[in-house]
Amino acid sequence: MQYRQLGRTDIKISEITLGTMTWGEQNTEAEAHAQIDMALAHGVNMIDAAEMYPVPPRPETQGKTEQYIGSWLKKSGKRDQVLIATKATGPARKPHNPRHVRGGVNNLDRKGLTEALDGSLKRLQTDYVDLYQMHWPDRSVNSFGQLNYAHFPDEVTVPPEETLSVLAEFVKAGKIRHIGLSNETPWGLAAFLRAAEQGAGPRVVTVQNPYNLLNRTFEIGLSEFSHREQVGLLAYSPLAFGMLSGKYANGARPADGRLTLFERFVRYSNPQAISATDAYVALAKKHGLDPAQMALAFVTSRPFATSNIIGATTLQQLQSNLDSRKLKLGEDVLAAIEL
Repeated sequence: MQYRQLGRTDIKISEITLGTMTWGEQNTEAEAHAQIDMALAHGVNMIDAAEMYPVPPRPETQGKTEQYIGSWLKKSGKRDQVLIATKATGPARKPHNPRHVRGGVNNLDRKGLTEALDGSLKRLQTDYVDLYQMHWPDRSVNSFGQLNYAHFPDEVTVPPEETLSVLAEFVKAGKIRHIGLSNETPWGLAAFLRAAEQGAGPRVVTVQNPYNLLNRTFEIGLSEFSHREQVGLLAYSPLAFGMLSGKYANGARPADGRLTLFERFVRYSNPQAISATDAYVALAKKHGLDPAQMALAFVTSRPFATSNIIGATTLQQLQSNLDSRKLKLGEDVLAAIEL
């Protein structure tokens, strides 16, 4: 396992992070614990969660993911051996945003963030979080598969300066060590960095956005920030909801697949994505590679990526995903990907 610098801090995190959004929905507590044990045995040192998890978000399951991590921390006594990252739910401005988490208001202000962090710490059974992330901005942006930006000039939002001032108090109190953003835009990241430079609060160390062979929008504006400002990408959905594994080829819908179980995951099911996926799967097979491992290895190899967040519902899947770190893509494969 390779380890990379977390922003401008002195922390090194594994090139692969264990994702958890299926825990409490598709995975039991025992299965979650087994996944953590396997990941740590392979050198993974960060677990990523969110107060909203599991996904799809439902009132009946909300918070279970963090609870499972918390029970593992209590049972194992290994809090000092793992970095815990979690996220504060943003305001419900879009139809798919959950409205059951803390009443659905969820602004990134003092009230919202205090309730969010205290709830997460209780469920996680820990006194602090290593990386505390804003799950999505406190403003309407083109995220979660939306490409066009719609501007709402009269929208009331919490400015980055106010959010950072609250997070600064959390750092001072020892409740969080570092902060990150998620589902953020270049403008948003720039605004947070500018506010930090002006003394509003701590500096952002990571941005957690989707990145995979079917969605490389991060490269357009945000990747330059990663290089010039040392704000690395925590890449989520590296397999595009499992599409890039090839298991949904030719319209197949395996019974335990997320696209089969949950209708909301349609972001990568359009004709263009299906065609591109077929081409990537064919490329992998041409070179004797596992399609999922090729897709994961590509993400992990990007110079702007701090860590690749992998998820699995079985230990067999997790083992395969962890093994992707051993795969170094050849120049011919990389060149073919760019065609």
